[in-house]
Amino acid sequence: MPTIVVDVMPKSELLDPQGKAVTGALTRLGIDSFGEVRIGKRFELTVEGEVTDALLAQAREIADDILSNSVIEDVVGIEVVE
Repeated sequence: MPTIVVDVMPKSELLDPQGKAVTGALTRLGIDSFGEVRIGKRFELTVEGEVTDALLAQAREIADDILSNSVIEDVVGIEVVE
């Protein structure tokens, strides 16, 4: 069954307290290879049947209207995985 994967991230101009906490933890562990960590959300929508352009458009609409808060988040990716 194919799956439509939707990735949502906080807008880049907003603070990401969870990401900051992970960045701090990495530093405390002596891992300094990463300058910043940002944490987002991933949604997997399992599809019964074929993924059509209309279905992808519907997934985009759902991502924009339901899965993300457009005030503080951006939908950064929608892809189909088999």
